[in-house]
Amino acid sequence: MKNFNLLLIFIILLSFGSCRSDSEIPAEITIDNTIKTGKLTGKVMSQNGTKPIGGASVFTFDEKYKIYYTTSDADGNFTLEAPAGNQRIHIQTGDGSNFRTQIAATVKNNETVNLNADQTKLNQVAKIAYVKGTYDKIEDIIQTLGYNATEITNADLANINTIAQYDIIFLNCGSRNYSVNQSLYPAIDANLAVFVANGGSIYASDWDVSYLVGGTDNTSNCSLAGGFVPDTKLCSKNTGTSGIVAATVNNAGLSTALGFNTVNIDFDLSSWQKITNYDPAYWEVLVKETSSNNALMIRTNHFTATGIPSTPIGNAPNSTFTTVCITLPGNIQISISVPTITVPYLVALGATVGPCSGSTNSGYIYYTSFHNHASGNIGNAGVILQYVILNL
Repeated sequence: MKNFNLLLIFIILLSFGSCRSDSEIPAEITIDNTIKTGKLTGKVMSQNGTKPIGGASVFTFDEKYKIYYTTSDADGNFTLEAPAGNQRIHIQTGDGSNFRTQIAATVKNNETVNLNADQTKLNQVAKIAYVKGTYDKIEDIIQTLGYNATEITNADLANINTIAQYDIIFLNCGSRNYSVNQSLYPAIDANLAVFVANGGSIYASDWDVSYLVGGTDNTSNCSLAGGFVPDTKLCSKNTGTSGIVAATVNNAGLSTALGFNTVNIDFDLSSWQKITNYDPAYWEVLVKETSSNNALMIRTNHFTATGIPSTPIGNAPNSTFTTVCITLPGNIQISISVPTITVPYLVALGATVGPCSGSTNSGYIYYTSFHNHASGNIGNAGVILQYVILNL
């Protein structure tokens, strides 16, 4: 009888299970791993809102620190695909250490949100100085973009405590000349070496190649006394003649930022510095003569020297940002500045601390054989000088 009762209970339980409807059977749980994204569009403009800026980096990160990245075109326009939600958007030029903007934006899933012009202005975070020249006024272009620069003198260049306040120094053509107390030059050369080796950036034009390789108003021979760049790295001679020189933009990033790859440069002076020899492993050629391939615009961030003291330069000691190198799909490497607190997470994903190329601590040296004229006339080459300013 006991066995019969157990059998009856089993049959009853089985009948209950067979009466359950399909709707009562638990469904298989599906997890949606698709990241919801939307788009942000905008126009990168200079700080005063008057000039569009091409070649600017625009990016953000998702919660796992994956980067979403794009660049502005020659007219400053960009479209960034980003994760849906509240995001921190970064806009930068160069490696972001001198010019950058951060904005908060809400990205809507599968929608496009337009950022207004006030949000996408590129801000100056660098402290900028310039030395007044005779044939060149780069400060005019800086001011046209809405940025600020402080005039300093050669006597200031001879004082490391003075120039260490700045992140960028512009050396206008003709500022290093025979009327300057030449006893200052050894201190100037030594200080510029300290400045660049510790992350400061400089731009010199035409005759002011003498700050780099020695000499004064102009250099007519290689290996002159003075300067701080090794003589084996660069030679420039004062052999250029006046006239229009057809030039080619030799750097893809610069060409994209400008929107053109050929330009006629007006050399309005009777003579100018021709780059006659340079170390291609040390210098990158950005613009060259079309007919002869002679370099007209070069840059490097490979400067190193022994015995140079570690000296805090500009904003770097107080910055909450760090320069890192990130590799994008297609093995494209970009140097950007990110909040320092994010660095460990980005390194865990493969980023490296420091720029993607050059020496870790070196700032940039830009040199152009051309410049804006004393009258301000430079034609299309003016936008090349804007690029120089914003990418130091």
